[in-house]
Amino acid sequence: MSDAPADPADVDTAAEGDDEGSFFERYTTRAIVAGVTVASVVALLLAGLLFPESLAGTLADVLTSRNTLAATLRLSVPIAFAALGGIFAEKSGVINIGLEGLLIISAFSAIYVADLTGGVWVGFAGGVLASTLLAALFAVVTIGFRADQIIAGLAVWLIALGLAPFASQVIYGSPNTPTVATTNSITVPVLADLPFFGALFSASPSVYMLFAAVFGSWYVFERTAFGRWIRASGENPKALDTAGVSVTRVRYAAVLISGVLAGMGGAALSLDLGQFTGNGPTMVNGKGFIAIVAYLFGNYNPIGAFLSTMLFAGLDAMQTVLQLQGIGIPRQLIRITPFVVVIVVLALVGRTRLPEAAGEHYETED
Repeated sequence: MSDAPADPADVDTAAEGDDEGSFFERYTTRAIVAGVTVASVVALLLAGLLFPESLAGTLADVLTSRNTLAATLRLSVPIAFAALGGIFAEKSGVINIGLEGLLIISAFSAIYVADLTGGVWVGFAGGVLASTLLAALFAVVTIGFRADQIIAGLAVWLIALGLAPFASQVIYGSPNTPTVATTNSITVPVLADLPFFGALFSASPSVYMLFAAVFGSWYVFERTAFGRWIRASGENPKALDTAGVSVTRVRYAAVLISGVLAGMGGAALSLDLGQFTGNGPTMVNGKGFIAIVAYLFGNYNPIGAFLSTMLFAGLDAMQTVLQLQGIGIPRQLIRITPFVVVIVVLALVGRTRLPEAAGEHYETED
């Protein structure tokens, strides 16, 4: 056997070779779920067309509404940004379940800085910075001091869950902050007037930033050396180390990127509404945990994670509208629909293959 250094560009090929036999096993469930979802939507639209006065007609009207698409895009922003951040961290071998905490701390910080300075985009930068600093602390604890990643992630969530409302209470006398200026929508003339897809051309800047982040993340993983290093760090860190690339530095960078992306999601969430709400689970309300489900269902692919997010956000948008329609179904039952779907998806994709070295500490060999 040869002890020659491994080529980092070949690490993914080796990993893919090991998984070749399980390809269909890993992707069949997702294909079935996607097929059933598309078929159900088509059947619903046909039934709504044939019977416009029925429940199917009401659901079809809500589904094809321009307002539903607009709400779906708005609701998907914090979840999708957090999901992208989770992909960077976990692909590098660091499980970051503290995404919820990063969203909370960035949502509050963005409003506080915007209120302090009077600048919406300064507040946005402040929210991203706060999230990145908390992610850096998480990285030091888990990578530098080799703490358990799950426990550290839970600590990040609990710290943010307590700190943000407490800071708001101290500064403003309430867990809810006063309102600040919001970001203005970007509207493309003519295209914004289209019946359904017009919502794509009249949206918050954060929506377009999300589109750019999804494509940028995909490009990094598929077309750059840094993306290959991240994948190798999570799949075969020893090979990456042997090739002369520092596993520790790659993991630190990946976790910091996850902090930046989650910070963008949290800052966008609060600044699009112009207020931070700290009551109960805060305005974030589980979006960070849904983000974890989204990137698992998307199989650690940025585009797949985004589409999964759109599914959950779309259901959330629809349940909000349906509660006002009076369709004869209890509001409490309608309200829990998105969360039931999350549980079902978790059950269906329970066999998602995590990176081989995810959650494992690595000590650089001299």
